[in-house]
Amino acid sequence: MAPDRAGRIRVIAETGSTNADLVSVLKSGERWPKGQWLVADRQTAGKGRQGRAWKSASGNFTGSTAVHLTGQEPPAASLSFVASLAIYEALVGLLADPAVLQLKWPNDVMLNGGKASGILLERHGDSAVVGIGVNLASAPDLPDRRTAALADFGPAPSRDDFAGLLAASFDKELVRWRQFGLEPILARWQAAAHRLGTRLSVHDATGARLSGTFDGLDTDGALLLRLPDGSRRAIHAGDVMLEES
Repeated sequence: MAPDRAGRIRVIAETGSTNADLVSVLKSGERWPKGQWLVADRQTAGKGRQGRAWKSASGNFTGSTAVHLTGQEPPAASLSFVASLAIYEALVGLLADPAVLQLKWPNDVMLNGGKASGILLERHGDSAVVGIGVNLASAPDLPDRRTAALADFGPAPSRDDFAGLLAASFDKELVRWRQFGLEPILARWQAAAHRLGTRLSVHDATGARLSGTFDGLDTDGALLLRLPDGSRRAIHAGDVMLEES
Protein backbone atom coordinates (compact mmCIF):
# COMPACT_ATOMS: atom_id res chain seq x y z
CA MET A 1 0.00 0.00 0.00
CA ALA A 2 2.05 2.94 -1.24
CA PRO A 3 0.95 6.43 -0.16
CA ASP A 4 0.68 9.28 -2.65
CA ARG A 5 3.31 12.00 -2.69
CA ALA A 6 1.62 13.94 0.08
CA GLY A 7 1.28 10.77 2.14
CA ARG A 8 -2.49 11.26 2.43
CA ILE A 9 -3.89 8.57 0.13
CA ARG A 10 -2.94 4.88 0.12
CA VAL A 11 -4.44 3.01 -2.83
CA ILE A 12 -4.93 -0.76 -2.99
CA ALA A 13 -6.22 -2.69 -5.99
CA GLU A 14 -8.82 -4.81 -4.19
CA THR A 15 -10.05 -5.53 -0.70
CA GLY A 16 -13.15 -6.77 1.04
CA SER A 17 -13.75 -3.55 2.95
CA THR A 18 -11.52 -0.54 3.60
CA ASN A 19 -13.31 -0.04 6.92
CA ALA A 20 -12.58 -3.63 7.95
CA ASP A 21 -8.95 -3.14 6.92
CA LEU A 22 -8.55 -0.07 9.13
CA VAL A 23 -10.31 -1.72 12.07
CA SER A 24 -7.89 -4.63 11.68
CA VAL A 25 -4.93 -2.23 11.72
CA LEU A 26 -6.21 -0.62 14.92
CA LYS A 27 -6.87 -3.98 16.57
CA SER A 28 -3.26 -4.97 15.85
CA GLY A 29 -2.10 -2.03 17.95
CA GLU A 30 -0.81 -0.01 14.99
CA ARG A 31 -1.86 3.62 14.93
CA TRP A 32 -3.22 4.73 11.58
CA PRO A 33 -1.59 8.03 10.52
CA LYS A 34 -3.67 11.14 11.12
CA GLY A 35 -5.35 12.40 7.94
CA GLN A 36 -4.42 9.38 5.85
CA TRP A 37 -6.99 7.54 3.72
CA LEU A 38 -7.11 3.95 2.49
CA VAL A 39 -8.72 3.89 -0.95
CA ALA A 40 -9.61 0.77 -2.94
CA ASP A 41 -9.91 0.37 -6.70
CA ARG A 42 -12.38 -2.43 -6.00
CA GLN A 43 -14.21 -3.39 -2.82
CA THR A 44 -15.89 -6.80 -2.72
CA ALA A 45 -17.59 -6.79 0.70
CA GLY A 46 -18.41 -3.17 1.36
CA LYS A 47 -21.25 -2.34 3.70
CA GLY A 48 -23.36 0.61 4.63
CA ARG A 49 -25.70 1.45 7.47
CA GLN A 50 -27.68 -1.38 9.08
CA GLY A 51 -25.51 -4.01 7.37
CA ARG A 52 -26.61 -3.14 3.83
CA ALA A 53 -24.18 -3.99 1.03
CA TRP A 54 -22.39 -1.06 -0.62
CA LYS A 55 -21.63 -1.80 -4.25
CA SER A 56 -18.47 -0.25 -5.64
CA ALA A 57 -17.80 0.25 -9.34
CA SER A 58 -14.82 1.35 -11.39
CA GLY A 59 -14.34 5.10 -11.30
CA ASN A 60 -16.24 5.57 -8.04
CA PHE A 61 -14.69 6.50 -4.70
CA THR A 62 -14.45 3.99 -1.87
CA GLY A 63 -12.22 4.79 1.07
CA SER A 64 -11.80 5.05 4.84
CA THR A 65 -9.88 7.07 7.38
CA ALA A 66 -9.46 6.94 11.14
CA VAL A 67 -10.21 9.80 13.53
CA HIS A 68 -8.32 9.53 16.81
CA LEU A 69 -10.47 10.84 19.65
CA THR A 70 -9.33 12.72 22.73
CA GLY A 71 -12.60 12.78 24.65
CA GLN A 72 -12.73 16.59 24.42
CA GLU A 73 -14.62 16.75 21.12
CA PRO A 74 -18.35 16.27 20.38
CA PRO A 75 -19.74 12.70 20.44
CA ALA A 76 -18.10 10.40 17.91
CA ALA A 77 -21.48 9.59 16.33
CA SER A 78 -21.70 13.20 15.12
CA LEU A 79 -18.81 12.47 12.73
CA SER A 80 -21.55 11.38 10.33
CA PHE A 81 -22.47 15.07 9.96
CA VAL A 82 -18.81 15.98 9.52
CA ALA A 83 -18.47 13.35 6.78
CA SER A 84 -21.63 14.34 4.92
CA LEU A 85 -20.62 18.01 4.97
CA ALA A 86 -17.16 17.06 3.70
CA ILE A 87 -18.70 15.15 0.78
CA TYR A 88 -21.08 18.03 0.09
CA GLU A 89 -18.25 20.57 -0.01
CA ALA A 90 -16.12 18.31 -2.22
CA LEU A 91 -18.98 17.88 -4.71
CA VAL A 92 -20.62 21.29 -4.79
CA GLY A 93 -17.86 22.97 -6.79
CA LEU A 94 -18.01 20.20 -9.41
CA LEU A 95 -21.63 20.83 -10.35
CA ALA A 96 -22.96 23.27 -12.94
CA ASP A 97 -26.12 23.58 -10.82
CA PRO A 98 -25.30 23.21 -7.11
CA ALA A 99 -29.02 23.24 -6.31
CA VAL A 100 -29.28 19.56 -7.30
CA LEU A 101 -27.06 18.68 -4.30
CA GLN A 102 -28.82 18.16 -0.97
CA LEU A 103 -28.30 16.44 2.37
CA LYS A 104 -30.80 14.02 3.92
CA TRP A 105 -30.79 12.74 7.49
CA PRO A 106 -28.92 10.95 8.90
CA ASN A 107 -25.98 11.13 6.47
CA ASP A 108 -27.12 10.82 2.86
CA VAL A 109 -25.81 13.09 0.12
CA MET A 110 -28.40 13.34 -2.65
CA LEU A 111 -28.18 14.43 -6.28
CA ASN A 112 -31.58 15.49 -7.62
CA GLY A 113 -33.25 13.15 -5.12
CA GLY A 114 -31.02 10.15 -5.80
CA LYS A 115 -28.63 8.70 -3.23
CA ALA A 116 -25.08 9.51 -4.30
CA SER A 117 -23.01 8.45 -1.31
CA GLY A 118 -22.83 6.21 1.72
CA ILE A 119 -21.15 6.71 5.10
CA LEU A 120 -20.32 4.11 7.72
CA LEU A 121 -18.85 4.83 11.16
CA GLU A 122 -17.22 2.10 13.24
CA ARG A 123 -15.68 2.64 16.67
CA HIS A 124 -12.59 0.87 17.96
CA GLY A 125 -11.15 2.03 21.25
CA ASP A 126 -10.25 5.71 21.07
CA SER A 127 -10.59 5.84 17.29
CA ALA A 128 -13.51 6.10 14.90
CA VAL A 129 -13.18 4.63 11.42
CA VAL A 130 -15.06 6.68 8.82
CA GLY A 131 -15.90 4.86 5.58
CA ILE A 132 -17.20 6.78 2.58
CA GLY A 133 -18.45 5.69 -0.83
CA VAL A 134 -19.34 8.22 -3.53
CA ASN A 135 -20.90 7.50 -6.92
CA LEU A 136 -18.72 9.46 -9.31
CA ALA A 137 -18.82 7.57 -12.63
CA SER A 138 -21.92 5.41 -12.13
CA ALA A 139 -24.63 4.48 -9.64
CA PRO A 140 -25.92 1.00 -8.77
CA ASP A 141 -29.52 0.00 -9.36
CA LEU A 142 -31.20 -0.52 -5.99
CA PRO A 143 -34.69 -1.97 -5.53
CA ASP A 144 -35.72 0.27 -2.64
CA ARG A 145 -34.38 3.73 -3.50
CA ARG A 146 -33.28 6.05 -6.27
CA THR A 147 -29.56 6.45 -6.87
CA ALA A 148 -27.47 8.97 -8.76
CA ALA A 149 -23.89 9.59 -9.84
CA LEU A 150 -21.97 12.81 -10.39
CA ALA A 151 -21.49 11.82 -14.04
CA ASP A 152 -25.28 12.12 -14.51
CA PHE A 153 -24.89 15.90 -14.09
CA GLY A 154 -21.69 16.63 -16.01
CA PRO A 155 -18.05 15.57 -16.21
CA ALA A 156 -16.92 13.63 -13.15
CA PRO A 157 -13.36 13.93 -11.84
CA SER A 158 -11.06 10.96 -11.68
CA ARG A 159 -11.28 8.89 -8.54
CA ASP A 160 -7.78 10.01 -7.50
CA ASP A 161 -8.53 13.70 -7.99
CA PHE A 162 -11.72 13.37 -5.99
CA ALA A 163 -9.87 11.52 -3.23
CA GLY A 164 -7.63 14.55 -2.77
CA LEU A 165 -10.61 16.92 -2.72
CA LEU A 166 -12.44 14.83 -0.16
CA ALA A 167 -9.41 14.37 2.10
CA ALA A 168 -8.85 18.14 2.19
CA SER A 169 -12.54 18.84 2.77
CA PHE A 170 -12.76 16.27 5.56
CA ASP A 171 -9.73 17.79 7.29
CA LYS A 172 -11.35 21.24 7.26
CA GLU A 173 -14.65 19.96 8.63
CA LEU A 174 -12.86 17.95 11.31
CA VAL A 175 -11.00 21.06 12.51
CA ARG A 176 -14.30 22.98 12.72
CA TRP A 177 -15.92 20.09 14.64
CA ARG A 178 -13.09 20.04 17.17
CA GLN A 179 -12.71 23.81 17.56
CA PHE A 180 -16.28 25.06 17.45
CA GLY A 181 -18.35 22.07 18.54
CA LEU A 182 -21.45 20.50 17.10
CA GLU A 183 -23.87 23.45 16.95
CA PRO A 184 -22.37 25.21 13.88
CA ILE A 185 -21.87 21.86 12.15
CA LEU A 186 -25.58 21.07 12.56
CA ALA A 187 -26.56 24.58 11.42
CA ARG A 188 -24.52 24.20 8.22
CA TRP A 189 -25.85 20.69 7.67
CA GLN A 190 -29.44 21.90 7.97
CA ALA A 191 -28.77 24.78 5.55
CA ALA A 192 -27.70 22.21 2.94
CA ALA A 193 -30.64 19.87 3.61
CA HIS A 194 -34.23 19.82 2.37
CA ARG A 195 -36.47 22.63 3.57
CA LEU A 196 -38.25 22.77 6.92
CA GLY A 197 -41.74 21.41 6.38
CA THR A 198 -40.64 18.80 3.83
CA ARG A 199 -42.84 15.71 4.09
CA LEU A 200 -40.93 12.70 5.40
CA SER A 201 -41.59 9.05 6.09
CA VAL A 202 -39.45 7.49 8.83
CA HIS A 203 -38.94 3.85 9.72
CA ASP A 204 -37.62 4.13 13.26
CA ALA A 205 -35.41 1.72 15.19
CA THR A 206 -38.43 -0.40 16.20
CA GLY A 207 -39.57 -0.80 12.60
CA ALA A 208 -42.57 1.48 13.08
CA ARG A 209 -43.39 3.85 10.22
CA LEU A 210 -44.03 7.50 11.03
CA SER A 211 -45.05 10.23 8.62
CA GLY A 212 -44.75 13.93 9.23
CA THR A 213 -42.74 16.97 8.23
CA PHE A 214 -39.12 17.92 8.78
CA ASP A 215 -38.83 20.25 11.78
CA GLY A 216 -35.07 20.61 11.95
CA LEU A 217 -32.44 18.94 14.11
CA ASP A 218 -32.20 18.60 17.87
CA THR A 219 -29.04 19.80 19.63
CA ASP A 220 -27.60 16.27 19.50
CA GLY A 221 -28.33 15.83 15.79
CA ALA A 222 -31.56 13.84 16.17
CA LEU A 223 -34.16 14.39 13.44
CA LEU A 224 -37.17 16.38 14.65
CA LEU A 225 -40.36 15.12 13.02
CA ARG A 226 -43.57 17.14 13.28
CA LEU A 227 -46.47 14.67 13.38
CA PRO A 228 -49.94 15.33 11.93
CA ASP A 229 -51.39 15.94 15.41
CA GLY A 230 -48.92 18.79 15.95
CA SER A 231 -46.65 16.93 18.35
CA ARG A 232 -42.94 16.61 17.68
CA ARG A 233 -40.88 13.43 17.83
CA ALA A 234 -37.08 13.20 18.07
CA ILE A 235 -35.78 10.38 15.87
CA HIS A 236 -32.34 9.08 16.88
CA ALA A 237 -32.08 6.17 14.43
CA GLY A 238 -34.00 5.08 11.38
CA ASP A 239 -34.45 5.29 7.61
CA VAL A 240 -35.89 8.47 6.13
CA MET A 241 -37.63 8.76 2.78
CA LEU A 242 -38.73 12.04 1.21
CA GLU A 243 -42.40 11.87 0.31
CA GLU A 244 -43.81 13.29 -2.91
CA SER A 245 -45.66 16.56 -2.43
